[in-house]
Amino acid sequence: MVLMGLPEDLAGIIPERMKQSVPRRYDVVGDIAVLTLSGEIYEYGPEIAGIIIKKRKHIKTVLNKVSMIAGEQRLASFDVLAGNSTITTHREYGISYRIDLSRVFYNPRLASERNRVASQAVPGETILVPFAGTGPFVIPLAKKGIPVVAVEKNPDAVHWLTENIRLNDAGTRVRVIEGDARDPALYGDQIFDRAVIPAPYGMDRILDIISPVVRDKGMIHFYTFKKEAEIADLICSFRDRRLKTVFWRKCGNIAPGVRRFVFDLEKV
Repeated sequence: MVLMGLPEDLAGIIPERMKQSVPRRYDVVGDIAVLTLSGEIYEYGPEIAGIIIKKRKHIKTVLNKVSMIAGEQRLASFDVLAGNSTITTHREYGISYRIDLSRVFYNPRLASERNRVASQAVPGETILVPFAGTGPFVIPLAKKGIPVVAVEKNPDAVHWLTENIRLNDAGTRVRVIEGDARDPALYGDQIFDRAVIPAPYGMDRILDIISPVVRDKGMIHFYTFKKEAEIADLICSFRDRRLKTVFWRKCGNIAPGVRRFVFDLEKV
């Protein structure tokens, strides 16, 4: 979301030289705004938070991201600039998600991408979602009546995933496995028609674990983090794995020169 006019609203509160450091955008998850302040501008966090709440009446809490997503549980660290709760209910394409941002990862910027993937799936398929998190890829599929196996390692994410399945009346169509998605033993002999792999940074090898449990002519939606110059070689490596790239696009930046990409891969 764009912070229209925020530097002007801070006139007389922050030094003129700091106006260029004021963030122009922030993420919204439910009634929580998440922004990133660093350096000298961080001292004015409470004032910035107050203006956000004043301008956006539905915002109750403002968080400042103080570390990037890291670790096995894919968590960032936050300071609370305003409000008193990191738990919220977020709505996306008619689906509700209960989330504690201090305990689980959630990216609202992938909403349209999640909707795109769900629109491709059809009843009769069986779908695997490793790194399922709180369910944003899982539940839209289950709401279409499609059986989904959701794998998640973080116990807090499993808690909220289970809550979100209940909240959206999707319990009969989702099987939750609490475990490490990189363990092939979790999948047994089951073969899936489709897999959605929102792989965390640096976990590209998950593709070689999941691909064998997807049927021939099945689809894999694979998310990874790369530089533009790496894409051609990556597509060649998919071909070597008997995976045909039928679609790919950028879907977010995470660092200078590094972007998130999605690849729709057909197993041939």
